[in-house]
Amino acid sequence: MSEINWSVLREAANDAMAKAYVPYSKFKVGAAALTEDGRIVSGCNVENASYGLTLCAECALVSQLFMTGGGRLVAFTCVDGHGNILMPCGRCRQLLFEHSAKGMILETVSGFKTIDEVIPDAFGPRDLEERK
Repeated sequence: MSEINWSVLREAANDAMAKAYVPYSKFKVGAAALTEDGRIVSGCNVENASYGLTLCAECALVSQLFMTGGGRLVAFTCVDGHGNILMPCGRCRQLLFEHSAKGMILETVSGFKTIDEVIPDAFGPRDLEERK
């Protein structure tokens, strides 16, 4: 964790959160992650009148990951509208797992944890590769 500048990641998450579109819930979320090649990608939640179509901040982050060259995520943080750390929901943990480097670290409400700790026994791309 010494090479990860968590304050810079939190700042990027807060900047993203400020751009959230939340006319219904008023619950802003911003997320930021560090990639293996040192880029910071971020995203905010975007609500929809048909609530099921709302996009989480993590969805926007993964879109930016691919729009800026792809790669794997090595560190992640997520904040609410007051800058407090949030734990991604189960759906978003699976989304992050799909694009994580082995051992990705997440800043969570209960401290720093690896992706495997926050979504144990997850099924993902590595499993598909092993079963070819």
